[in-house]
Amino acid sequence: LPMKNMVMPTLVTNPDHLDGADPLSPAFPLNGAKMVSRLTRKASGGKVAAVMRPCEIRAFVELVKLKQGRTEDLVIIGVDCLGAYRNRDYFHWVGEDIGDATKKFYTGVLSGAAADGVDLAPACRACELPIPRGADIAVGLYGVDTAQRILVQAQTDEGENLLAKLKLAETGVPPARKKAVDALIAERTAFRDNMFTETHAATDNLEKLTEYLANCVNCYNCRVACPVCYCRECVFVTDVFDHEPSQYLRWADRKGAVKMPTDTVFYHMTRLAHMSTACVGCGQCSNACPNDIPVMELFRTIAHRTQKGFDYEAGRSLDEKPPLSEFQEDEFKEVVGIN
Repeated sequence: LPMKNMVMPTLVTNPDHLDGADPLSPAFPLNGAKMVSRLTRKASGGKVAAVMRPCEIRAFVELVKLKQGRTEDLVIIGVDCLGAYRNRDYFHWVGEDIGDATKKFYTGVLSGAAADGVDLAPACRACELPIPRGADIAVGLYGVDTAQRILVQAQTDEGENLLAKLKLAETGVPPARKKAVDALIAERTAFRDNMFTETHAATDNLEKLTEYLANCVNCYNCRVACPVCYCRECVFVTDVFDHEPSQYLRWADRKGAVKMPTDTVFYHMTRLAHMSTACVGCGQCSNACPNDIPVMELFRTIAHRTQKGFDYEAGRSLDEKPPLSEFQEDEFKEVVGIN
Protein backbone atom coordinates (compact mmCIF):
# COMPACT_ATOMS: atom_id res chain seq x y z
CA LEU A 1 0.00 0.00 0.00
CA PRO A 2 1.42 3.43 -0.86
CA MET A 3 0.01 4.98 2.32
CA LYS A 4 1.44 2.40 4.74
CA ASN A 5 4.21 -0.18 4.88
CA MET A 6 1.78 -3.08 4.46
CA VAL A 7 0.73 -5.55 1.78
CA MET A 8 -3.01 -5.98 1.22
CA PRO A 9 -5.16 -7.53 -1.51
CA THR A 10 -5.63 -4.82 -4.14
CA LEU A 11 -7.80 -4.64 -7.24
CA VAL A 12 -5.59 -3.18 -9.99
CA THR A 13 -6.83 -1.88 -13.35
CA ASN A 14 -3.90 0.40 -14.29
CA PRO A 15 -0.79 -1.63 -15.25
CA ASP A 16 1.45 1.11 -13.82
CA HIS A 17 0.35 0.03 -10.33
CA LEU A 18 1.68 -3.48 -10.86
CA ASP A 19 5.13 -2.14 -9.98
CA GLY A 20 3.93 -2.19 -6.38
CA ALA A 21 2.69 -5.78 -6.47
CA ASP A 22 4.32 -7.98 -3.82
CA PRO A 23 2.79 -11.49 -4.09
CA LEU A 24 5.61 -13.23 -2.18
CA SER A 25 5.42 -11.02 0.88
CA PRO A 26 4.97 -12.99 4.13
CA ALA A 27 2.02 -10.75 4.99
CA PHE A 28 -1.34 -12.54 5.21
CA PRO A 29 -3.79 -10.05 6.72
CA LEU A 30 -6.85 -11.87 5.36
CA ASN A 31 -7.78 -14.84 3.22
CA GLY A 32 -8.30 -13.46 -0.28
CA ALA A 33 -11.03 -16.00 -1.06
CA LYS A 34 -13.50 -13.63 0.58
CA MET A 35 -12.47 -10.78 -1.69
CA VAL A 36 -12.64 -12.96 -4.82
CA SER A 37 -16.07 -14.11 -3.68
CA ARG A 38 -17.25 -10.51 -3.52
CA LEU A 39 -15.92 -9.83 -7.01
CA THR A 40 -17.45 -12.91 -8.61
CA ARG A 41 -20.67 -13.62 -6.71
CA LYS A 42 -22.55 -11.86 -9.49
CA ALA A 43 -21.52 -10.96 -13.03
CA SER A 44 -19.35 -7.83 -12.91
CA GLY A 45 -19.13 -7.07 -16.62
CA GLY A 46 -15.37 -7.64 -16.62
CA LYS A 47 -12.74 -10.32 -16.19
CA VAL A 48 -10.57 -10.64 -13.09
CA ALA A 49 -7.26 -12.42 -12.60
CA ALA A 50 -6.70 -13.32 -8.95
CA VAL A 51 -3.27 -14.19 -7.54
CA MET A 52 -3.95 -16.58 -4.66
CA ARG A 53 -2.18 -18.78 -2.14
CA PRO A 54 -3.13 -22.48 -2.22
CA CYS A 55 -5.31 -22.17 0.91
CA GLU A 56 -7.09 -19.19 -0.66
CA ILE A 57 -7.83 -21.21 -3.79
CA ARG A 58 -9.20 -24.08 -1.67
CA ALA A 59 -11.35 -21.71 0.37
CA PHE A 60 -12.71 -20.14 -2.81
CA VAL A 61 -13.57 -23.59 -4.18
CA GLU A 62 -15.65 -24.20 -1.06
CA LEU A 63 -17.36 -20.82 -1.45
CA VAL A 64 -18.24 -21.61 -5.07
CA LYS A 65 -19.85 -24.86 -3.92
CA LEU A 66 -21.79 -22.86 -1.35
CA LYS A 67 -23.01 -20.49 -4.10
CA GLN A 68 -20.95 -17.62 -2.75
CA GLY A 69 -18.69 -17.19 -5.77
CA ARG A 70 -18.43 -18.00 -9.48
CA THR A 71 -15.58 -19.17 -11.68
CA GLU A 72 -16.93 -17.47 -14.79
CA ASP A 73 -14.87 -14.44 -15.90
CA LEU A 74 -12.15 -15.40 -13.41
CA VAL A 75 -8.56 -16.48 -13.96
CA ILE A 76 -6.86 -17.97 -10.92
CA ILE A 77 -3.08 -17.61 -10.71
CA GLY A 78 -1.75 -19.87 -7.99
CA VAL A 79 1.71 -19.46 -6.50
CA ASP A 80 3.80 -21.90 -4.44
CA CYS A 81 3.20 -20.73 -0.88
CA LEU A 82 6.32 -19.82 1.06
CA GLY A 83 4.28 -19.20 4.21
CA ALA A 84 3.53 -16.04 6.12
CA TYR A 85 4.04 -14.48 9.53
CA ARG A 86 1.38 -13.78 12.08
CA ASN A 87 0.17 -10.19 11.74
CA ARG A 88 1.95 -8.85 14.80
CA ASP A 89 5.17 -10.66 13.87
CA TYR A 90 5.04 -9.23 10.36
CA PHE A 91 4.65 -5.66 11.60
CA HIS A 92 7.72 -6.04 13.83
CA TRP A 93 9.75 -7.78 11.13
CA VAL A 94 9.15 -5.81 7.96
CA GLY A 95 11.19 -2.65 8.69
CA GLU A 96 11.31 0.33 6.37
CA ASP A 97 12.12 -1.22 2.97
CA ILE A 98 9.24 -3.60 2.29
CA GLY A 99 10.58 -4.72 -1.08
CA ASP A 100 14.00 -5.61 0.30
CA ALA A 101 12.36 -7.41 3.23
CA THR A 102 10.26 -9.57 0.90
CA LYS A 103 13.31 -10.44 -1.24
CA LYS A 104 15.25 -11.42 1.86
CA PHE A 105 12.32 -13.57 2.99
CA TYR A 106 11.74 -15.54 -0.20
CA THR A 107 15.41 -16.07 -1.01
CA GLY A 108 15.89 -17.30 2.55
CA VAL A 109 12.92 -19.68 2.42
CA LEU A 110 13.86 -21.10 -0.99
CA SER A 111 17.43 -21.66 0.13
CA GLY A 112 16.26 -23.42 3.31
CA ALA A 113 17.38 -20.68 5.69
CA ALA A 114 15.29 -19.22 8.50
CA ALA A 115 14.21 -15.61 8.04
CA ASP A 116 15.73 -13.55 10.85
CA GLY A 117 14.74 -16.13 13.44
CA VAL A 118 11.03 -15.29 13.07
CA ASP A 119 8.83 -18.38 12.87
CA LEU A 120 6.13 -18.65 10.26
CA ALA A 121 2.56 -18.68 11.55
CA PRO A 122 1.63 -22.08 13.02
CA ALA A 123 -0.98 -22.55 10.29
CA CYS A 124 1.74 -22.25 7.64
CA ARG A 125 4.12 -24.54 9.50
CA ALA A 126 1.34 -27.15 9.66
CA CYS A 127 0.22 -26.77 6.02
CA GLU A 128 0.92 -29.88 3.98
CA LEU A 129 -0.61 -28.39 0.80
CA PRO A 130 1.79 -25.57 -0.20
CA ILE A 131 1.51 -26.19 -3.95
CA PRO A 132 -1.45 -24.66 -5.83
CA ARG A 133 -4.15 -26.96 -7.18
CA GLY A 134 -7.15 -25.93 -9.21
CA ALA A 135 -5.48 -22.79 -10.55
CA ASP A 136 -5.62 -21.83 -14.21
CA ILE A 137 -1.95 -20.87 -14.07
CA ALA A 138 0.41 -22.23 -11.39
CA VAL A 139 3.72 -20.53 -10.62
CA GLY A 140 6.34 -22.90 -9.19
CA LEU A 141 9.18 -21.70 -6.97
CA TYR A 142 10.35 -24.65 -4.86
CA GLY A 143 13.23 -26.53 -6.44
CA VAL A 144 13.60 -23.86 -9.11
CA ASP A 145 16.60 -21.56 -9.63
CA THR A 146 14.49 -18.42 -9.37
CA ALA A 147 17.46 -16.20 -10.16
CA GLN A 148 17.34 -17.65 -13.67
CA ARG A 149 13.70 -18.64 -14.27
CA ILE A 150 10.39 -19.54 -12.70
CA LEU A 151 8.16 -22.48 -13.49
CA VAL A 152 4.79 -21.63 -15.06
CA GLN A 153 2.28 -24.42 -15.65
CA ALA A 154 -1.30 -24.61 -16.86
CA GLN A 155 -3.76 -26.61 -14.74
CA THR A 156 -6.91 -25.98 -16.81
CA ASP A 157 -7.90 -25.51 -20.44
CA GLU A 158 -8.19 -21.79 -19.73
CA GLY A 159 -4.62 -21.85 -18.48
CA GLU A 160 -3.44 -23.69 -21.59
CA ASN A 161 -4.97 -21.00 -23.78
CA LEU A 162 -3.29 -18.25 -21.76
CA LEU A 163 0.11 -19.91 -21.87
CA ALA A 164 -0.17 -20.33 -25.64
CA LYS A 165 -0.72 -16.58 -25.96
CA LEU A 166 2.27 -15.78 -23.70
CA LYS A 167 4.62 -17.81 -25.91
CA LEU A 168 6.99 -18.66 -23.09
CA ALA A 169 9.97 -20.95 -23.58
CA GLU A 170 8.97 -24.56 -23.01
CA THR A 171 10.98 -26.71 -20.62
CA GLY A 172 10.58 -29.64 -18.29
CA VAL A 173 9.99 -29.52 -14.55
CA PRO A 174 13.37 -29.13 -12.78
CA PRO A 175 14.47 -32.47 -11.24
CA ALA A 176 15.12 -30.75 -7.91
CA ARG A 177 11.50 -29.66 -7.57
CA LYS A 178 9.99 -32.96 -6.47
CA LYS A 179 12.71 -33.48 -3.88
CA ALA A 180 12.27 -29.96 -2.47
CA VAL A 181 8.47 -30.25 -2.35
CA ASP A 182 8.53 -33.73 -0.78
CA ALA A 183 10.95 -32.60 1.93
CA LEU A 184 8.83 -29.55 2.71
CA ILE A 185 5.62 -31.58 2.92
CA ALA A 186 7.28 -34.17 5.18
CA GLU A 187 8.49 -31.43 7.53
CA ARG A 188 5.11 -29.71 7.67
CA THR A 189 3.18 -32.97 8.08
CA ALA A 190 5.35 -33.89 11.07
CA PHE A 191 4.66 -30.47 12.62
CA ARG A 192 0.96 -30.85 11.87
CA ASP A 193 0.66 -34.31 13.42
CA ASN A 194 2.45 -33.16 16.57
CA MET A 195 0.08 -30.18 16.73
CA PHE A 196 -2.91 -32.52 16.44
CA THR A 197 -1.61 -34.69 19.28
CA GLU A 198 -0.99 -31.74 21.61
CA THR A 199 -4.30 -30.07 20.81
CA HIS A 200 -6.28 -33.27 21.32
CA ALA A 201 -4.63 -33.79 24.70
CA ALA A 202 -5.51 -30.22 25.69
CA THR A 203 -9.18 -30.41 24.64
CA ASP A 204 -10.33 -34.02 25.03
CA ASN A 205 -13.03 -33.30 27.60
CA LEU A 206 -15.40 -30.43 28.34
CA GLU A 207 -13.39 -29.17 31.32
CA LYS A 208 -10.20 -28.96 29.26
CA LEU A 209 -12.02 -27.37 26.33
CA THR A 210 -13.49 -24.74 28.64
CA GLU A 211 -10.02 -23.96 29.95
CA TYR A 212 -8.61 -23.86 26.40
CA LEU A 213 -11.19 -21.22 25.43
CA ALA A 214 -11.23 -19.37 28.76
CA ASN A 215 -9.74 -16.16 27.32
CA CYS A 216 -12.46 -15.86 24.66
CA VAL A 217 -14.38 -12.58 24.89
CA ASN A 218 -17.00 -13.47 22.25
CA CYS A 219 -15.71 -10.80 19.87
CA TYR A 220 -16.45 -13.17 16.95
CA ASN A 221 -13.33 -11.99 15.11
CA CYS A 222 -12.56 -15.60 14.20
CA ARG A 223 -15.94 -15.95 12.53
CA VAL A 224 -15.49 -12.73 10.56
CA ALA A 225 -11.95 -13.67 9.48
CA CYS A 226 -12.87 -17.22 8.46
CA PRO A 227 -13.13 -17.36 4.65
CA VAL A 228 -15.70 -20.18 4.64
CA CYS A 229 -17.99 -18.88 7.41
CA TYR A 230 -20.40 -17.26 5.00
CA CYS A 231 -23.85 -16.89 6.62
CA ARG A 232 -25.38 -13.48 6.06
CA GLU A 233 -26.80 -13.58 9.58
CA CYS A 234 -25.15 -15.51 12.40
CA VAL A 235 -27.38 -16.96 15.09
CA PHE A 236 -24.98 -15.66 17.73
CA VAL A 237 -25.77 -12.05 16.88
CA THR A 238 -29.53 -12.55 17.00
CA ASP A 239 -31.98 -12.45 19.90
CA VAL A 240 -31.44 -16.17 20.49
CA PHE A 241 -28.37 -15.34 22.56
CA ASP A 242 -29.57 -12.02 23.90
CA HIS A 243 -30.41 -13.51 27.28
CA GLU A 244 -32.65 -11.84 29.85
CA PRO A 245 -30.81 -10.36 32.86
CA SER A 246 -32.66 -12.77 35.15
CA GLN A 247 -31.20 -15.71 33.21
CA TYR A 248 -27.65 -14.71 34.08
CA LEU A 249 -28.59 -14.43 37.74
CA ARG A 250 -30.21 -17.87 37.71
CA TRP A 251 -27.06 -19.40 36.17
CA ALA A 252 -24.90 -17.68 38.75
CA ASP A 253 -27.18 -18.83 41.59
CA ARG A 254 -27.04 -22.41 40.38
CA LYS A 255 -23.24 -22.53 39.94
CA GLY A 256 -22.10 -19.92 42.44
CA ALA A 257 -20.21 -18.11 39.67
CA VAL A 258 -20.53 -17.97 35.90
CA LYS A 259 -17.95 -16.70 33.37
CA MET A 260 -18.96 -13.61 31.46
CA PRO A 261 -19.53 -13.51 28.58
CA THR A 262 -21.40 -16.79 28.48
CA ASP A 263 -21.94 -19.19 25.55
CA THR A 264 -18.24 -19.18 24.65
CA VAL A 265 -17.79 -22.94 24.35
CA PHE A 266 -21.16 -23.33 22.65
CA TYR A 267 -20.20 -20.69 20.09
CA HIS A 268 -16.99 -22.47 19.10
CA MET A 269 -18.63 -25.89 19.06
CA THR A 270 -21.40 -24.54 16.82
CA ARG A 271 -18.83 -23.16 14.40
CA LEU A 272 -17.00 -26.47 14.40
CA ALA A 273 -20.19 -28.35 13.62
CA HIS A 274 -21.10 -25.81 10.97
CA MET A 275 -17.92 -25.57 8.94
CA SER A 276 -15.28 -28.11 9.96
CA THR A 277 -15.86 -29.92 6.65
CA ALA A 278 -14.94 -26.69 4.83
CA CYS A 279 -11.95 -25.60 6.95
CA VAL A 280 -8.80 -25.13 4.83
CA GLY A 281 -6.45 -24.41 7.75
CA CYS A 282 -5.46 -20.91 6.64
CA GLY A 283 -5.10 -19.75 10.25
CA GLN A 284 -6.97 -16.46 9.91
CA CYS A 285 -9.08 -17.33 12.95
CA SER A 286 -5.99 -17.29 15.17
CA ASN A 287 -4.60 -14.26 13.33
CA ALA A 288 -7.73 -12.32 14.24
CA CYS A 289 -7.96 -13.39 17.90
CA PRO A 290 -7.13 -10.47 20.22
CA ASN A 291 -6.26 -12.82 23.09
CA ASP A 292 -4.00 -15.27 21.24
CA ILE A 293 -6.25 -18.30 21.68
CA PRO A 294 -4.91 -21.10 19.41
CA VAL A 295 -8.18 -21.34 17.52
CA MET A 296 -6.54 -22.64 14.34
CA GLU A 297 -5.02 -25.59 16.16
CA LEU A 298 -8.42 -26.62 17.52
CA PHE A 299 -10.28 -26.17 14.24
CA ARG A 300 -7.65 -27.93 12.14
CA THR A 301 -7.53 -30.85 14.57
CA ILE A 302 -11.30 -31.34 14.42
CA ALA A 303 -11.55 -30.55 10.70
CA HIS A 304 -8.88 -33.12 9.87
CA ARG A 305 -10.89 -35.84 11.60
CA THR A 306 -14.20 -34.68 10.15
CA GLN A 307 -12.92 -34.52 6.60
CA LYS A 308 -11.12 -37.85 6.95
CA GLY A 309 -14.36 -39.42 8.18
CA PHE A 310 -16.18 -38.28 5.04
CA ASP A 311 -13.20 -38.93 2.72
CA TYR A 312 -13.47 -35.26 1.84
CA GLU A 313 -10.80 -32.61 1.53
CA ALA A 314 -11.94 -29.00 1.59
CA GLY A 315 -11.16 -27.28 -1.69
CA ARG A 316 -9.89 -30.38 -3.45
CA SER A 317 -12.37 -30.25 -6.32
CA LEU A 318 -15.35 -28.29 -7.53
CA ASP A 319 -16.97 -31.58 -8.48
CA GLU A 320 -17.12 -32.93 -4.90
CA LYS A 321 -20.28 -31.95 -3.07
CA PRO A 322 -19.95 -30.79 0.57
CA PRO A 323 -20.53 -33.94 2.65
CA LEU A 324 -23.30 -32.49 4.81
CA SER A 325 -25.30 -31.29 1.82
CA GLU A 326 -26.35 -34.67 0.51
CA PHE A 327 -27.58 -38.01 1.86
CA GLN A 328 -25.73 -41.23 1.07
CA GLU A 329 -27.61 -44.31 2.16
CA ASP A 330 -24.55 -46.54 2.41
CA GLU A 331 -22.45 -44.08 4.40
CA PHE A 332 -21.15 -44.87 7.91
CA LYS A 333 -22.72 -48.33 8.10
CA GLU A 334 -20.46 -49.22 11.02
CA VAL A 335 -21.94 -46.32 13.01
CA VAL A 336 -25.63 -46.74 12.27
CA GLY A 337 -25.56 -50.53 12.33
CA ILE A 338 -26.71 -51.17 8.76
CA ASN A 339 -25.60 -54.53 7.32
